[in-house]
Amino acid sequence: MADQIPLYPVRSAAAAANRKRAAYYSAAGLGPGAERPRRYQLEDESAHLDEMPLMMSEEGFENDESDYHTLPRARVTQRKRGLEWFVCGGWKFLCTSCCDWLVNICQRKRELKARTVWLGYPEKCEEKHPRNSIKNQKYNVFTFIPGVLYEQFKFFLNLYFLVVSCSQFVPALKIGYLYTYWAPLGFVLAVTIMREAIDEFRRFQRDKEVNSQLYSKLTVRGKVQVKSSDIQVGDLIIVEKNQRIPSDMVFLRTSEKAGSCFIRTDQLDGETDWKLKVAVSCTQRLPALGDLFSISAYVYAQKPQLDIHSFEGTFTRVGLLDLELNQLTKALFVALVALSVVMVTLQGFVGPWYRNLFRFLLLFSYIIPISLRVNLDMGKAAYGWMIMKDESIPGTVVRTSTIPEELGRLVYLLTDKTGTLTQNEMVFKRLHLGTVSYGADTMDEIQNHLRNPYSQMQSQASGNNTSSTLPRKAQSSAPKVRKSVSSRVHEAVKAIALCHNVTPVYEPRAGMTGEAEYTEADQDFSDGNRTYQAASPDEVALVQWTESVGLTLVSRDLASMQLRTPSGQILTYSILQMFPFTSESKRMGVIVRDESTTEIMFYMKGADVAMSSIVQYNDWLEEECGNMAREGLRTLVVAKRALTEEQYQDFESRYSQAKLSIHDRALKVAAVVESLEREMELLCLTGVEDQLQADVRPTLEMLRNAGIKIWMLTGDKLETATCIAKSSHLVSRTQDIHIFRPVTNRGEAHLELNAFRRKHDCALVISGDSLEVCLKYYEHELVELACQCPAVVCCRCSPTQKAHIVKLLQQHAGRRTCAIGDGGNDVSMIQAADCGIGIEGKEGRQASLAADFSITQFKHIGRLLMVHGRSSYKRSAALGQFVMHRGLIISTMQAVFSSVFYFASVPLYQGFLMVGYATLYTMFPVFSLVLDQDVKPEMAMLYPELYKDLTKGRSLSFKTFLVWVLISIYQGGILMYGALLLFESEFVHVVAISFTALILTELLMVALTVRTWHWLMAVAEVLSLGCYVASLAFLNEYFDVAFITTVTFVWKVSAITVVSCLPLYVLKYLKRKLSPPSYSKLTS
Repeated sequence: MADQIPLYPVRSAAAAANRKRAAYYSAAGLGPGAERPRRYQLEDESAHLDEMPLMMSEEGFENDESDYHTLPRARVTQRKRGLEWFVCGGWKFLCTSCCDWLVNICQRKRELKARTVWLGYPEKCEEKHPRNSIKNQKYNVFTFIPGVLYEQFKFFLNLYFLVVSCSQFVPALKIGYLYTYWAPLGFVLAVTIMREAIDEFRRFQRDKEVNSQLYSKLTVRGKVQVKSSDIQVGDLIIVEKNQRIPSDMVFLRTSEKAGSCFIRTDQLDGETDWKLKVAVSCTQRLPALGDLFSISAYVYAQKPQLDIHSFEGTFTRVGLLDLELNQLTKALFVALVALSVVMVTLQGFVGPWYRNLFRFLLLFSYIIPISLRVNLDMGKAAYGWMIMKDESIPGTVVRTSTIPEELGRLVYLLTDKTGTLTQNEMVFKRLHLGTVSYGADTMDEIQNHLRNPYSQMQSQASGNNTSSTLPRKAQSSAPKVRKSVSSRVHEAVKAIALCHNVTPVYEPRAGMTGEAEYTEADQDFSDGNRTYQAASPDEVALVQWTESVGLTLVSRDLASMQLRTPSGQILTYSILQMFPFTSESKRMGVIVRDESTTEIMFYMKGADVAMSSIVQYNDWLEEECGNMAREGLRTLVVAKRALTEEQYQDFESRYSQAKLSIHDRALKVAAVVESLEREMELLCLTGVEDQLQADVRPTLEMLRNAGIKIWMLTGDKLETATCIAKSSHLVSRTQDIHIFRPVTNRGEAHLELNAFRRKHDCALVISGDSLEVCLKYYEHELVELACQCPAVVCCRCSPTQKAHIVKLLQQHAGRRTCAIGDGGNDVSMIQAADCGIGIEGKEGRQASLAADFSITQFKHIGRLLMVHGRSSYKRSAALGQFVMHRGLIISTMQAVFSSVFYFASVPLYQGFLMVGYATLYTMFPVFSLVLDQDVKPEMAMLYPELYKDLTKGRSLSFKTFLVWVLISIYQGGILMYGALLLFESEFVHVVAISFTALILTELLMVALTVRTWHWLMAVAEVLSLGCYVASLAFLNEYFDVAFITTVTFVWKVSAITVVSCLPLYVLKYLKRKLSPPSYSKLTS
């Protein structure tokens, strides 16, 4: 069969060419960054299996319909069309349309077509292929500045200040020095450009590091070293052990004589288990590497097709706090316009009133603080740094620095089960034969059952010079019951030891290098040097258990496997066919031939739902599956069927014809396999336990006490999911559980929903099929009832359903959601949630890389939310409102000043005073609020009830915003009226008194806002005050130096400052006494 593979040699050579498997193989080496774009993506292999697989592994004919097919496209944040859209929507739409048109003209996609690739001769390629280089940079030299500016000015806040700054070039609208407006805007843009430049340079360095990795290239003259980016289509590349594969490759040859090697696809699909792949047979048989050039062969590959492992697009996630501040900014803009209109109205609309209106808009523009976004972005960066430096949660990575406050607003936590709540470490716990069950404390009995028949079989073999005597014949003198149990145990253990995709791996002896082509003599085959590799931890757990009871898998290749009995005898079995596990079939099978007896046996194992209709009638399987599931065990049903030589030859003939079929190949292959799956003998039922993660129970209890509702979404069966929910205390012991009965139509769904409605304070357990039916007819009713439950468990959920549930919660409940998982099937759920958390586990890094935050253990989520999430939200709320207060107070002073002086549109402060106020004089104390904390981290962990207050959004609301507005109006009025009342002769004294009092007031207000002092806060206060005092000597243009050195200046400034701040201190003291906050008792 392998010699029919279309490798297309010019002479008589043949090889394999299943491009899908080649692409899958190459995924193991997408580079250390795991960010290499797939250049050629292909369709499911079922569309082109006429070309037999290049890598004929046990996965050879797997359909690859995995959960990754359902990964969603990148999210796009939907922005509400409000005032911002009316202000800048027109030009944005026009620019976008023009840019799209230019891109389509300049980058027209060339027509994709099939390719012919000559082995070792890149120059023979008929078309020019792109370079094999990674490029993750967002911009280039020409697009950097325009791209960054566009990203900034598409926001209403920055666009508004750009218009205000540009207006100063109009002489009639100019009200001060140009740098008064352009300096703050330039500072904001400089910080942004610098941050983007640093990120872009880091991306460039990562790309350069990966692109510069050296690989051995085989040429006619021998080996040469080439960079990864210099590899061309058609090159012959030698990949060493533990080296990443730099591009899509066809596996031609390996140093292992059977032509097999193990690859890992963790950079493609997140799977860390090793997969067995096999080289093209005709190139593997060549005597030497150099002969690859002499066969003059080429590979014909179909045109590139869309593949599940590639995508286009970017997404930007915006936190709820950013949206709330954006709403407040729009409210400030309305207040700005209203105040300007009032001033013009009181002026009497005299003269060019529209010009005066615009000048007032400019004078009061500080109501909307330009530094708001910079302060918040810098604060978020600081929060991310604090999270990653927290020694209590080592290994935590912040991948999205824009939403750390979201961790403090969560109401719903949606979690995966396997690998998230559990360790994904499988331990064999139970073997059930129908009439007898073996647990952890009775495994020695299984060893005795195995030891006797194999030892007697060996003695028979040594005495008769044959090993054809079956174990049951060797026990003719044993009692009938004992004989029956022993034979059943023997058959069950042997089936488990043979029916799997596990491969034992032995490391080479010390001193061997990866470059040498070592032989079997160079390997250490001792038990201590053996490790098992498989695509599933369940498989490894089963094989490790058979080893523990005496039947050991010692070797395996594509054609055979060997078992070692308790007595040391080696049993050899030829592998005739492999039927790998798929998510559709939910079972796997193998046909083997015992070399000693020539007996052909078909073994199969799988989920009970798939196997119950295949095995012979029995009265215990369903009941025992339910019992094991209630214990939290994952069950597998094992069965067998003996085949005669004629039956197998008939099957092989039909199977080969089905695999070569052009139309409906997958259906025909499945039909042939199913012809064997009839009336199989039920051997046993196995139970494997997936142990809970460390501290899962206290962590879930902490989250529940914090007011977070936890939903578990899993693909496991209902009984197992329910058991894990109980054992992990996801459902407390005092709560009832309502198991939603299976429904298939609208009437059944209606009745079951009514039954569920009558329940109170109980957890809901529902299957994916029933969920689908209920959502089809009663979406709103089901979500409303489920949201009232303390916990929800959804079992048998697909990745698409997980993401759908997240979106339903967002739409109907309107609360913040968080999704946490560890596998590729959790990515869609993680990306759909407002906040995604990935765990680096045994299922790979797929979820971790796609999430906003990455943690190493589930228990770390407690500190991440209770401490960092809570602090980030409260700090950002205080910082945002204080920055707004800083703009409101000076705008109030300007309004009072203009009112006193006959509504003149004349600025109160000009030049450096305005620039210094927004930057040097107040920036450091205000930003130091990111270090503030109301309670210690230990207290926040000990009293998770403190988290509940945050979910109501009381730290940042229109109520708190209105309080800050009233404070700003009061203080601004006191400062301005006080200065006007106390000044004596010159107007310059008004400026000196009011501005100095303003600076002191802001510094005192920071001190009033702080709840726990940090030494950097005190440094920031002293440093800012020192900078202002020192700068007085250089501000002759604005201040009378002789006046500010007098006692009169000092007492006037002090009196105004005390009047503006002392009442607020008194009110704060009274509030803490009469209505103390929830955390006050913990800090006393």
